[in-house]
Amino acid sequence: MPGLFVTFEGGEGSGKSTQIARLAARLRALGLDPLVTREPGGTPVGEGIRALLLDHERRPTQLTEALLMVAARAQLVATVIRPALDAGRIVLCDRYTDSTLAYQGGGRGLDAAMLAGWNASATGHLVPTVTLLFDVPISVGLERRHAAPGATNRLDREPPDFHERVRERYLELAAADPARWSRLDATVSTDELEARVWEVIGPRLAGVRG
Repeated sequence: MPGLFVTFEGGEGSGKSTQIARLAARLRALGLDPLVTREPGGTPVGEGIRALLLDHERRPTQLTEALLMVAARAQLVATVIRPALDAGRIVLCDRYTDSTLAYQGGGRGLDAAMLAGWNASATGHLVPTVTLLFDVPISVGLERRHAAPGATNRLDREPPDFHERVRERYLELAAADPARWSRLDATVSTDELEARVWEVIGPRLAGVRG
């Protein structure tokens, strides 16, 4: 894979979306041209699925929710992520396969092996070069999310025990694959967190065209 594929993971209010924007700006200042995308979303099909999934007035079943997440991912990988990586670009993705393992697996309790199989089929076994886990205590993350501008979505409104299960699964995933994952303390200041992100990503840029 000639490009660099970086995924940003974490619970609600972890600050990952802010950091993906900051990293993209830093890369552009170096003359690189990263592709920034998100899940679910990133394509017209994916954005339609995203609107459905996050609408608090809709209640898909747990299985339906997982299938829709994977469907949006399949479209994104085939039409956006793989072409960019094949062209040697840096891809920054706000959530990816690990979100399904954490939210629908850890949070909803769906079978992990089943979800992993769906992920593999949807992505053609495409694995990120590096995954950044923005880890924050649930109480802090939810307080940030509810204080942020804009309405909360359906997943934001899940009870704290759901979010605790999501966080636990994220920590398990990171511990199981330390070569890919970098866990970052997301309780620090935004500037300090940006510096820590750069400590992970900066050394990996050699030979990447962006």
